[in-house]
Amino acid sequence: MALGDHFREFRARLLRSLLVLVLAFTVAIIFRYTLLDAVYGPFTDAQERLPDGATVATTSGPAAGLLLWLTLCGFAAVVFTAPYWLYQVWAFVLPGLYAQERKMSRIFVGVAGPLFLAGVALGYLTLPKALEVLIGFNPDGVTNLTDFNGYLQFFTRTLFVFGLSFNIPVFVVLLNFAGVVKGSTLTAYRPWIVIGTFVFAAVATPSADPFSMTLMAVPMVLLFFVSEAIARINDRRRARNAPNAGLSPDELSSI
Repeated sequence: MALGDHFREFRARLLRSLLVLVLAFTVAIIFRYTLLDAVYGPFTDAQERLPDGATVATTSGPAAGLLLWLTLCGFAAVVFTAPYWLYQVWAFVLPGLYAQERKMSRIFVGVAGPLFLAGVALGYLTLPKALEVLIGFNPDGVTNLTDFNGYLQFFTRTLFVFGLSFNIPVFVVLLNFAGVVKGSTLTAYRPWIVIGTFVFAAVATPSADPFSMTLMAVPMVLLFFVSEAIARINDRRRARNAPNAGLSPDELSSI
């Protein structure tokens, strides 16, 4: 394709994605109270467990209510239309990939999405405990006054971090299929990777409680074990198909 054709294709896919976002945003406005209950639910659960409780307020001036709805519905539209606009990005890049790269990208698209959603669901389940721990640091007699926009940022960041962390093993497998990382290397550095996973979970989780950290780290470690097994199987398959691949000039061939 000529450069102008690439730009026209990019414009067409961008306009489709924007149209779907606008439609999803309209639907989100219609169901805005349901979305608010879903976002506000973890805070309510944490509020019930705290003796002094906490209060959510909007402190952005007279337009705070409008900004609240726009932010909430915009976030919902971006999340729920993610499969469509991610597909548009993938379809735009796909014609420039080789056959093996297309196969790897299809595997990534098929696995990364469900894992990301699983991470988001787990992050949503851990939010009440995380909020309870964070708000519980307030001294006795002090009520936590939380700005809703700040809470929404905390909410989205938590879900995004959990979803992204579940996709790290997928990137490990892709690196192995690309020949960058070997399964034996993953096995050799397994103890350090496990420790690094718990350190990452401790830093990435917004709360400082070990409960949220463990809920993130344990599935990541299990997924790493799965990715390590896949990498070792792929290395053995590659060795059978090309026994001399990866040999240095000084090594003896098996032929």
